Amino acid sequence: MGNSLDKYMENEWNEYIANNSGMSVRDMMVDIEDEVCNGMCSDCTCGELESEFISHPKKEDEASKRKETPVFSGVLNYFPDAIREVSQCSFVGNEQHNPGSPLHWDRSKSGDEKDALVRHLLDAGTIDTDGIRHSAKVAWRALANLQKEIENEKR
Repeated sequence: MGNSLDKYMENEWNEYIANNSGMSVRDMMVDIEDEVCNGMCSDCTCGELESEFISHPKKEDEASKRKETPVFSGVLNYFPDAIREVSQCSFVGNEQHNPGSPLHWDRSKSGDEKDALVRHLLDAGTIDTDGIRHSAKVAWRALANLQKEIENEKR
């Protein structure tokens, strides 16, 4: 009975909308999509609504790619303590190189990631004079190097 009632209510609503607007529900949905979408979707199928009010489907490969990059579950959940240490390294480094400035990576201060990484790697397992683990500085420098590699590749 619930399904019959739901279908009856849907039909009543559709009839009400059509009678009071001069447009079918489908036409109204397409008009709304045009306002929302403005043709900005690359492979937009907004005009082909079947089961949803507004549909902006993502390509399956995009969804798969996002799932293959589990930043939270694949990095933050794996290494929460290490991430905190690297974050503290960023803070202390910012205070050392840019006292009083908002936290930011001033790339002009040091660009020798690989040499600095190895220098800190030689002291891994110990604490540097600023109270930060050398291993956290190794990780920070490795991330800095990786970031720059990726940025250069995108150019």
